[in-house]
Amino acid sequence: GDSLYPGLGNGGYDVARYIVDLFFDPGTGEMAAVVDIQAVATAELDRFNLDFVGFDVLEVVVDGAAADHERADGELIITPARPIAAGEEFAVSVDYAGAPDRIASRASSLPVGWITGADGTSYVIAEPDGASSWYPVNDHPLDKATYTFRVTVPNPWQAFANGTLVDTITDLGSTTRIYEMPQPMASYLATVVIGDLEEIDDPASTAIAGVPIRNVLPPDLAASPPAGLDLQGEMLAFLESVFGPYPFDLYGIAVVPGFPGALENQTLSLFGDGFVNAPIFESVLVHELAHQWFGNDISPGDWSDIWLNEGFATYAEWLWAEHRAGPDRLAQLAEEARERMIAGDAPPPGRPPPGALFTPSVYQWGGLTLHALRLEIGDDAFFATLRTYAARFSGGTARTADFVAVAEEISGRDLGALFDAWLYGDTVPEL
Repeated sequence: GDSLYPGLGNGGYDVARYIVDLFFDPGTGEMAAVVDIQAVATAELDRFNLDFVGFDVLEVVVDGAAADHERADGELIITPARPIAAGEEFAVSVDYAGAPDRIASRASSLPVGWITGADGTSYVIAEPDGASSWYPVNDHPLDKATYTFRVTVPNPWQAFANGTLVDTITDLGSTTRIYEMPQPMASYLATVVIGDLEEIDDPASTAIAGVPIRNVLPPDLAASPPAGLDLQGEMLAFLESVFGPYPFDLYGIAVVPGFPGALENQTLSLFGDGFVNAPIFESVLVHELAHQWFGNDISPGDWSDIWLNEGFATYAEWLWAEHRAGPDRLAQLAEEARERMIAGDAPPPGRPPPGALFTPSVYQWGGLTLHALRLEIGDDAFFATLRTYAARFSGGTARTADFVAVAEEISGRDLGALFDAWLYGDTVPEL
Protein backbone atom coordinates (compact mmCIF):
# COMPACT_ATOMS: atom_id res chain seq x y z
CA GLY A 1 0.00 0.00 0.00
CA ASP A 2 2.92 2.40 -0.34
CA SER A 3 1.71 5.61 -1.99
CA LEU A 4 4.56 5.68 -4.53
CA TYR A 5 5.22 1.95 -4.99
CA PRO A 6 2.07 -0.01 -4.11
CA GLY A 7 3.62 -3.26 -5.36
CA LEU A 8 6.31 -3.22 -2.67
CA GLY A 9 5.68 -5.31 0.42
CA ASN A 10 2.83 -7.61 1.31
CA GLY A 11 0.12 -7.76 3.95
CA GLY A 12 -1.19 -10.50 6.19
CA TYR A 13 1.92 -11.21 8.20
CA ASP A 14 4.79 -9.61 10.09
CA VAL A 15 8.33 -10.99 9.72
CA ALA A 16 10.36 -11.26 12.93
CA ARG A 17 13.59 -12.74 11.57
CA TYR A 18 15.40 -13.70 8.37
CA ILE A 19 18.19 -16.29 8.32
CA VAL A 20 19.99 -15.87 5.00
CA ASP A 21 22.31 -18.82 4.30
CA LEU A 22 24.03 -18.55 0.93
CA PHE A 23 26.97 -19.83 -1.06
CA PHE A 24 28.24 -17.57 -3.84
CA ASP A 25 30.97 -18.43 -6.32
CA PRO A 26 32.48 -15.26 -7.83
CA GLY A 27 34.11 -17.36 -10.53
CA THR A 28 30.81 -18.57 -11.98
CA GLY A 29 28.47 -15.89 -10.63
CA GLU A 30 26.17 -18.59 -9.28
CA MET A 31 24.42 -18.65 -5.91
CA ALA A 32 22.76 -21.41 -3.92
CA ALA A 33 20.77 -20.26 -0.91
CA VAL A 34 18.24 -21.15 1.74
CA VAL A 35 16.35 -18.36 3.49
CA ASP A 36 14.42 -19.18 6.64
CA ILE A 37 11.75 -16.70 7.70
CA GLN A 38 10.09 -16.51 11.11
CA ALA A 39 6.82 -14.59 11.03
CA VAL A 40 3.42 -14.13 12.67
CA ALA A 41 0.16 -13.96 10.75
CA THR A 42 -1.82 -10.75 11.15
CA ALA A 43 -4.79 -12.26 9.29
CA GLU A 44 -5.94 -15.77 8.43
CA LEU A 45 -3.80 -16.87 5.50
CA ASP A 46 -4.78 -19.41 2.86
CA ARG A 47 -1.79 -18.11 0.91
CA PHE A 48 0.72 -15.27 1.14
CA ASN A 49 3.29 -13.52 -1.01
CA LEU A 50 6.98 -12.70 -0.76
CA ASP A 51 8.74 -10.23 -3.04
CA PHE A 52 11.27 -12.23 -5.08
CA VAL A 53 12.61 -12.03 -8.64
CA GLY A 54 14.96 -14.29 -10.59
CA PHE A 55 16.43 -17.65 -9.55
CA ASP A 56 14.99 -21.14 -9.68
CA VAL A 57 12.90 -21.86 -6.60
CA LEU A 58 13.69 -25.44 -5.70
CA GLU A 59 11.48 -25.95 -2.66
CA VAL A 60 9.25 -24.01 -0.27
CA VAL A 61 8.43 -25.40 3.17
CA VAL A 62 5.97 -23.87 5.65
CA ASP A 63 6.03 -25.21 9.22
CA GLY A 64 7.87 -28.33 8.11
CA ALA A 65 5.48 -29.24 5.28
CA ALA A 66 6.06 -28.74 1.57
CA ALA A 67 4.05 -25.81 0.21
CA ASP A 68 2.81 -25.09 -3.28
CA HIS A 69 4.29 -22.02 -4.91
CA GLU A 70 4.13 -20.03 -8.11
CA ARG A 71 5.75 -16.89 -9.55
CA ALA A 72 4.03 -13.82 -10.97
CA ASP A 73 5.06 -10.17 -11.41
CA GLY A 74 8.00 -10.25 -9.02
CA GLU A 75 6.05 -12.18 -6.37
CA LEU A 76 6.58 -15.63 -4.90
CA ILE A 77 3.03 -16.81 -4.10
CA ILE A 78 2.98 -19.51 -1.42
CA THR A 79 0.06 -21.78 -0.54
CA PRO A 80 0.78 -23.69 2.67
CA ALA A 81 -0.49 -27.21 3.26
CA ARG A 82 -2.96 -25.82 5.80
CA PRO A 83 -4.30 -22.33 6.45
CA ILE A 84 -2.45 -20.21 9.01
CA ALA A 85 -4.64 -18.69 11.73
CA ALA A 86 -4.46 -15.00 12.59
CA GLY A 87 -1.99 -14.49 15.42
CA GLU A 88 -0.18 -17.76 14.71
CA GLU A 89 3.60 -17.88 14.43
CA PHE A 90 4.86 -19.73 11.38
CA ALA A 91 8.14 -20.55 9.65
CA VAL A 92 8.95 -20.44 5.93
CA SER A 93 11.99 -21.92 4.24
CA VAL A 94 12.81 -21.08 0.60
CA ASP A 95 15.53 -23.06 -1.20
CA TYR A 96 16.70 -21.47 -4.45
CA ALA A 97 19.61 -21.23 -6.88
CA GLY A 98 20.77 -19.19 -9.84
CA ALA A 99 22.76 -16.14 -10.81
CA PRO A 100 21.89 -12.97 -8.86
CA ASP A 101 21.85 -9.83 -10.94
CA ARG A 102 20.91 -6.18 -10.97
CA ILE A 103 17.35 -5.19 -11.78
CA ALA A 104 15.63 -2.03 -13.00
CA SER A 105 14.37 0.15 -10.16
CA ARG A 106 10.96 1.77 -10.05
CA ALA A 107 12.54 4.78 -8.36
CA SER A 108 15.40 5.89 -10.62
CA SER A 109 17.31 5.14 -13.80
CA LEU A 110 20.11 3.49 -11.81
CA PRO A 111 20.02 -0.30 -11.42
CA VAL A 112 19.60 -1.89 -8.00
CA GLY A 113 20.17 -5.37 -6.66
CA TRP A 114 23.18 -7.63 -6.70
CA ILE A 115 26.00 -5.86 -8.52
CA THR A 116 29.21 -7.55 -9.68
CA GLY A 117 32.02 -5.28 -10.82
CA ALA A 118 34.65 -5.85 -13.47
CA ASP A 119 37.14 -7.12 -10.88
CA GLY A 120 34.66 -9.66 -9.49
CA THR A 121 33.67 -7.71 -6.38
CA SER A 122 29.98 -8.19 -5.58
CA TYR A 123 27.79 -5.99 -3.42
CA VAL A 124 24.14 -5.08 -2.91
CA ILE A 125 22.47 -1.76 -3.72
CA ALA A 126 18.85 -2.19 -2.65
CA GLU A 127 17.22 1.18 -1.93
CA PRO A 128 14.29 1.23 -2.34
CA ASP A 129 13.28 -1.91 -4.24
CA GLY A 130 16.34 -4.11 -4.86
CA ALA A 131 16.25 -6.50 -1.89
CA SER A 132 14.00 -8.96 -3.73
CA SER A 133 16.72 -9.44 -6.34
CA TRP A 134 18.74 -11.68 -4.02
CA TYR A 135 16.48 -13.04 -1.26
CA PRO A 136 12.72 -13.62 -0.74
CA VAL A 137 11.46 -10.80 1.45
CA ASN A 138 8.58 -8.62 2.53
CA ASP A 139 10.20 -5.66 0.85
CA HIS A 140 8.97 -2.55 2.64
CA PRO A 141 10.37 -0.66 5.66
CA LEU A 142 7.08 -1.15 7.52
CA ASP A 143 8.07 -4.78 8.08
CA LYS A 144 11.47 -4.58 9.76
CA ALA A 145 13.11 -7.73 11.10
CA THR A 146 16.30 -9.02 12.68
CA TYR A 147 18.79 -10.90 10.51
CA THR A 148 21.36 -13.67 10.55
CA PHE A 149 23.69 -13.93 7.54
CA ARG A 150 25.70 -17.08 6.83
CA VAL A 151 27.78 -16.33 3.74
CA THR A 152 30.09 -18.94 2.22
CA VAL A 153 32.59 -18.13 -0.54
CA PRO A 154 35.50 -20.04 -2.08
CA ASN A 155 38.95 -19.16 -0.78
CA PRO A 156 40.62 -16.68 -1.03
CA TRP A 157 37.51 -14.48 -1.46
CA GLN A 158 36.17 -12.70 1.61
CA ALA A 159 32.52 -12.02 2.53
CA PHE A 160 31.04 -9.34 4.78
CA ALA A 161 27.50 -8.41 5.85
CA ASN A 162 25.50 -6.19 8.19
CA GLY A 163 25.99 -6.56 11.90
CA THR A 164 28.52 -8.26 14.14
CA LEU A 165 30.74 -11.12 13.00
CA VAL A 166 30.01 -13.95 15.45
CA ASP A 167 31.81 -16.89 13.82
CA THR A 168 34.16 -17.81 10.99
CA ILE A 169 34.20 -21.40 9.74
CA THR A 170 37.00 -22.51 7.42
CA ASP A 171 36.39 -25.63 5.40
CA LEU A 172 38.23 -27.28 2.56
CA GLY A 173 38.41 -24.58 -0.09
CA SER A 174 35.81 -22.22 1.39
CA THR A 175 35.10 -19.88 4.31
CA THR A 176 31.77 -19.17 5.99
CA ARG A 177 31.30 -15.95 7.95
CA ILE A 178 28.26 -15.58 10.20
CA TYR A 179 26.89 -12.13 11.04
CA GLU A 180 24.13 -11.17 13.45
CA MET A 181 21.97 -8.04 13.18
CA PRO A 182 19.89 -8.08 16.40
CA GLN A 183 18.29 -4.66 15.88
CA PRO A 184 15.34 -4.38 13.46
CA MET A 185 16.44 -3.61 9.90
CA ALA A 186 14.51 -2.51 6.83
CA SER A 187 15.00 -4.87 3.90
CA TYR A 188 16.60 -2.27 1.63
CA LEU A 189 19.49 -1.89 4.10
CA ALA A 190 20.52 -5.57 4.06
CA THR A 191 23.78 -6.13 2.20
CA VAL A 192 26.50 -8.60 1.40
CA VAL A 193 29.93 -7.54 0.11
CA ILE A 194 32.23 -10.16 -1.46
CA GLY A 195 35.67 -9.57 -2.93
CA ASP A 196 39.40 -9.26 -2.44
CA LEU A 197 38.87 -7.08 0.62
CA GLU A 198 40.22 -6.73 4.14
CA GLU A 199 38.51 -5.73 7.38
CA ILE A 200 40.58 -3.12 9.20
CA ASP A 201 39.90 -2.17 12.81
CA ASP A 202 40.27 1.49 13.84
CA PRO A 203 41.09 1.44 17.56
CA ALA A 204 41.50 5.23 17.81
CA SER A 205 38.04 5.91 16.35
CA THR A 206 36.61 3.07 18.44
CA ALA A 207 37.91 4.69 21.62
CA ILE A 208 36.27 8.02 20.75
CA ALA A 209 32.99 6.53 19.49
CA GLY A 210 32.51 3.99 22.25
CA VAL A 211 31.47 1.33 19.70
CA PRO A 212 33.75 -0.70 17.39
CA ILE A 213 34.68 1.07 14.16
CA ARG A 214 35.93 -1.21 11.38
CA ASN A 215 36.20 -0.67 7.66
CA VAL A 216 36.23 -3.10 4.74
CA LEU A 217 38.81 -1.95 2.21
CA PRO A 218 40.66 -3.11 -0.92
CA PRO A 219 44.28 -4.11 -0.22
CA ASP A 220 45.78 -0.79 -1.40
CA LEU A 221 43.52 1.25 0.88
CA ALA A 222 43.92 -1.21 3.73
CA ALA A 223 47.67 -0.59 3.57
CA SER A 224 47.14 3.18 3.58
CA PRO A 225 43.61 4.14 4.73
CA PRO A 226 42.28 7.33 3.11
CA ALA A 227 42.33 10.57 5.07
CA GLY A 228 38.93 11.17 6.59
CA LEU A 229 38.32 7.67 7.87
CA ASP A 230 40.15 8.60 11.06
CA LEU A 231 37.39 11.17 11.74
CA GLN A 232 34.61 8.59 12.02
CA GLY A 233 34.94 8.25 15.78
CA GLU A 234 34.71 12.00 16.26
CA MET A 235 31.80 12.17 13.81
CA LEU A 236 29.87 9.48 15.67
CA ALA A 237 30.49 11.13 19.04
CA PHE A 238 29.37 14.51 17.66
CA LEU A 239 26.19 13.10 16.12
CA GLU A 240 25.39 11.37 19.41
CA SER A 241 25.58 14.75 21.12
CA VAL A 242 23.03 16.09 18.62
CA PHE A 243 20.70 13.13 17.99
CA GLY A 244 21.10 10.92 21.05
CA PRO A 245 22.68 7.49 21.56
CA TYR A 246 24.04 5.64 18.53
CA PRO A 247 21.43 2.93 17.83
CA PHE A 248 23.64 -0.01 16.79
CA ASP A 249 26.53 -2.12 18.05
CA LEU A 250 29.25 -1.09 15.58
CA TYR A 251 29.90 0.95 12.44
CA GLY A 252 32.15 1.27 9.43
CA ILE A 253 32.20 1.53 5.66
CA ALA A 254 32.99 -0.84 2.82
CA VAL A 255 34.78 0.56 -0.24
CA VAL A 256 34.10 -1.18 -3.56
CA PRO A 257 35.32 -0.40 -7.07
CA GLY A 258 32.99 1.03 -9.66
CA PHE A 259 30.00 2.03 -7.53
CA PRO A 260 29.18 5.66 -8.44
CA GLY A 261 27.67 6.58 -5.10
CA ALA A 262 27.37 5.82 -1.40
CA LEU A 263 24.64 3.95 0.48
CA GLU A 264 23.87 3.80 4.19
CA ASN A 265 23.50 0.03 4.65
CA GLN A 266 22.88 -0.63 8.34
CA THR A 267 26.22 -0.65 10.27
CA LEU A 268 28.18 -1.02 6.99
CA SER A 269 27.78 1.93 4.61
CA LEU A 270 28.90 1.27 1.06
CA PHE A 271 31.18 3.70 -0.81
CA GLY A 272 32.43 3.65 -4.36
CA ASP A 273 36.22 3.86 -4.58
CA GLY A 274 35.98 7.16 -6.44
CA PHE A 275 34.77 8.88 -3.28
CA VAL A 276 37.74 8.23 -1.04
CA ASN A 277 40.00 10.83 -2.64
CA ALA A 278 37.25 13.27 -3.56
CA PRO A 279 36.88 16.65 -1.79
CA ILE A 280 33.40 15.65 -0.62
CA PHE A 281 34.54 12.44 1.13
CA GLU A 282 34.31 13.92 4.62
CA SER A 283 30.80 15.29 4.01
CA VAL A 284 29.57 12.01 2.58
CA LEU A 285 31.03 10.12 5.55
CA VAL A 286 28.93 12.28 7.89
CA HIS A 287 25.89 11.94 5.63
CA GLU A 288 25.90 8.12 5.61
CA LEU A 289 26.69 7.94 9.32
CA ALA A 290 23.73 10.23 10.12
CA HIS A 291 21.49 7.81 8.23
CA GLN A 292 22.15 5.22 10.91
CA TRP A 293 19.75 7.31 13.04
CA PHE A 294 17.52 8.73 10.30
CA GLY A 295 16.70 6.16 7.65
CA ASN A 296 18.03 3.08 9.41
CA ASP A 297 16.95 3.19 13.06
CA ILE A 298 13.92 5.28 12.03
CA SER A 299 12.83 4.30 8.52
CA PRO A 300 10.17 5.96 6.36
CA GLY A 301 6.71 4.51 6.77
CA ASP A 302 6.02 5.50 3.17
CA TRP A 303 8.57 6.20 0.45
CA SER A 304 6.99 9.61 -0.20
CA ASP A 305 8.60 10.64 3.10
CA ILE A 306 12.14 10.05 1.80
CA TRP A 307 13.07 13.59 2.89
CA LEU A 308 13.03 12.25 6.47
CA ASN A 309 16.07 10.22 5.42
CA GLU A 310 17.90 12.51 3.04
CA GLY A 311 17.01 15.92 4.41
CA PHE A 312 18.14 14.87 7.88
CA ALA A 313 21.42 13.39 6.60
CA THR A 314 22.09 16.52 4.54
CA TYR A 315 21.45 18.75 7.54
CA ALA A 316 23.85 16.56 9.52
CA GLU A 317 26.54 17.49 6.97
CA TRP A 318 25.82 21.17 7.67
CA LEU A 319 25.83 20.61 11.43
CA TRP A 320 29.25 18.95 11.14
CA ALA A 321 30.49 21.91 9.11
CA GLU A 322 29.13 24.24 11.81
CA HIS A 323 30.89 22.14 14.45
CA ARG A 324 34.19 22.36 12.57
CA ALA A 325 34.07 25.87 11.12
CA GLY A 326 31.40 27.85 12.97
CA PRO A 327 27.82 29.06 12.31
CA ASP A 328 28.75 31.26 9.36
CA ARG A 329 29.72 28.14 7.42
CA LEU A 330 26.34 26.53 8.04
CA ALA A 331 24.54 29.70 6.98
CA GLN A 332 26.62 29.76 3.80
CA LEU A 333 25.83 26.12 2.98
CA ALA A 334 22.11 26.72 3.55
CA GLU A 335 22.01 29.78 1.29
CA GLU A 336 23.96 27.98 -1.44
CA ALA A 337 21.53 25.07 -1.27
CA ARG A 338 18.56 27.43 -1.51
CA GLU A 339 20.04 29.10 -4.59
CA ARG A 340 20.57 25.69 -6.21
CA MET A 341 16.99 24.66 -5.54
CA ILE A 342 15.63 27.89 -7.02
CA ALA A 343 17.85 27.61 -10.09
CA GLY A 344 17.04 23.94 -10.61
CA ASP A 345 13.25 24.24 -10.53
CA ALA A 346 13.12 21.22 -8.23
CA PRO A 347 9.87 19.62 -7.00
CA PRO A 348 9.15 20.16 -3.30
CA PRO A 349 10.67 17.54 -1.00
CA GLY A 350 7.32 16.31 0.31
CA ARG A 351 6.19 15.34 -3.21
CA PRO A 352 9.06 13.40 -4.87
CA PRO A 353 8.23 11.92 -8.28
CA PRO A 354 7.89 8.11 -8.19
CA GLY A 355 10.35 7.70 -11.05
CA ALA A 356 12.92 10.07 -9.53
CA LEU A 357 12.70 9.40 -5.80
CA PHE A 358 16.18 10.75 -5.12
CA THR A 359 15.56 14.15 -6.62
CA PRO A 360 18.04 16.73 -5.25
CA SER A 361 15.21 18.48 -3.43
CA VAL A 362 14.73 15.67 -0.90
CA TYR A 363 18.36 16.30 0.10
CA GLN A 364 18.89 20.04 -0.21
CA TRP A 365 15.36 21.41 0.19
CA GLY A 366 14.76 18.80 2.88
CA GLY A 367 17.82 20.07 4.75
CA LEU A 368 16.58 23.62 4.32
CA THR A 369 13.26 22.63 5.89
CA LEU A 370 15.10 21.59 9.04
CA HIS A 371 17.13 24.80 9.04
CA ALA A 372 13.95 26.86 8.68
CA LEU A 373 12.47 24.97 11.62
CA ARG A 374 15.59 25.68 13.69
CA LEU A 375 15.40 29.40 12.90
CA GLU A 376 11.69 29.45 13.72
CA ILE A 377 11.70 27.66 17.10
CA GLY A 378 15.26 28.29 18.32
CA ASP A 379 18.16 25.98 19.05
CA ASP A 380 16.93 24.59 22.37
CA ALA A 381 13.57 23.46 21.00
CA PHE A 382 15.05 22.35 17.69
CA PHE A 383 17.68 20.01 19.11
CA ALA A 384 15.24 18.74 21.74
CA THR A 385 12.90 17.92 18.84
CA LEU A 386 15.60 15.91 17.04
CA ARG A 387 16.49 13.94 20.16
CA THR A 388 12.86 13.30 21.12
CA TYR A 389 11.98 12.17 17.60
CA ALA A 390 15.03 9.87 17.44
CA ALA A 391 14.16 8.27 20.80
CA ARG A 392 10.40 7.97 20.29
CA PHE A 393 10.52 6.19 16.94
CA SER A 394 13.74 4.22 17.48
CA GLY A 395 13.63 0.78 15.91
CA GLY A 396 10.54 1.54 13.86
CA THR A 397 9.17 3.78 11.15
CA ALA A 398 7.78 7.31 11.02
CA ARG A 399 5.89 9.60 8.68
CA THR A 400 6.23 13.33 8.16
CA ALA A 401 3.19 13.94 10.36
CA ASP A 402 4.99 12.16 13.21
CA PHE A 403 7.95 14.51 13.02
CA VAL A 404 5.72 17.57 12.76
CA ALA A 405 3.80 16.43 15.85
CA VAL A 406 7.04 16.12 17.86
CA ALA A 407 8.20 19.57 16.74
CA GLU A 408 4.87 21.11 17.73
CA GLU A 409 4.87 19.28 21.07
CA ILE A 410 8.39 20.43 21.99
CA SER A 411 8.00 24.01 20.73
CA GLY A 412 4.41 24.47 21.91
CA ARG A 413 3.59 26.06 18.57
CA ASP A 414 1.41 25.36 15.54
CA LEU A 415 3.94 24.67 12.77
CA GLY A 416 1.58 23.47 10.07
CA ALA A 417 2.05 26.55 7.86
CA LEU A 418 5.84 26.30 8.06
CA PHE A 419 5.96 22.64 7.06
CA ASP A 420 3.33 23.09 4.35
CA ALA A 421 5.36 25.89 2.77
CA TRP A 422 8.71 24.13 2.96
CA LEU A 423 7.65 20.58 2.11
CA TYR A 424 4.78 21.04 -0.33
CA GLY A 425 4.97 24.54 -1.77
CA ASP A 426 5.95 25.07 -5.37
CA THR A 427 8.58 27.69 -4.57
CA VAL A 428 11.44 27.70 -2.08
CA PRO A 429 10.56 30.06 0.77
CA GLU A 430 13.01 32.58 2.08
CA LEU A 431 14.97 31.73 5.20
